[in-house]
Amino acid sequence: MSGPTIGSLRVPGATLHFEVRGRGPLLLLIPGGTGGAASFDGVADRLATAYTVAAYDPRGISRSPLDAPGAAQSVAEHADDALRLLELLTPGEPARVFGASSGGIAALQLLAAHPGRLARVVAHEPPVVEVLSDAIEHRAFLDRVRDALRRQGLGPAMALFAAGLAKGGGVPGPEPVPDLPPPALEPTDARVAGLPYFLGRIVPAFMSYAPDIHRLKSASDRLVLAVGQDSYGELPHRAATALAEQLGAEPRIFPGGHLGLTTHPGAFGDALRAAFQG
Repeated sequence: MSGPTIGSLRVPGATLHFEVRGRGPLLLLIPGGTGGAASFDGVADRLATAYTVAAYDPRGISRSPLDAPGAAQSVAEHADDALRLLELLTPGEPARVFGASSGGIAALQLLAAHPGRLARVVAHEPPVVEVLSDAIEHRAFLDRVRDALRRQGLGPAMALFAAGLAKGGGVPGPEPVPDLPPPALEPTDARVAGLPYFLGRIVPAFMSYAPDIHRLKSASDRLVLAVGQDSYGELPHRAATALAEQLGAEPRIFPGGHLGLTTHPGAFGDALRAAFQG
């Protein structure tokens, strides 16, 4: 299969890089973390046999620069970016959207705000910690991460954040965290270079997001919440499962863990295609 068609879209405050391949109904892929459109390289061609697949770098990530590098971020703004891409690529027609992790949160907001634009949304482990009964503990955890970033730097803050996700957010007390080895923090690629932005501005904005349960319930026939078969007990898995329960739904099990998209791309792509086929 030939390579994707590359495009850019001006949105308020940023320029979005996007890639399109395949033909058929539109499937928009919203990445999480710092991977950008490249995080879908393992599944895009597989999906492009049935869909026009569009993937992009969210504002501030990789090849989608912000006009003001220090600008604050919001879930609503990121969801609006996704809507503008839909309007560009498939104006007026209901589309399919997949979001991974923080991208899943943007997809939830997009569905809540514009349900008529979407035929189906699949959100894989969106870390909507505000729906959890122990949300106050996770707010404290995120406060510790922000404090570590400010006082100790990126390495200790990332170590604390990763440990908290793996343990369901229940990281005890503000204990000192050892520095990561220096090579792990060298900006050798876009993913690593984007970590300060992700941890400093995306994580606080997205993990304090409270989804509109009423609006999502009214559109629940178009929503699939997915969790990894290997991530049971981890914070994003717990949050997605709790949201599914509040919506009266069962989460769909996908291969791998929170990063199943990259660790099990073939099986993950097949599961994603099946989810969109109903």
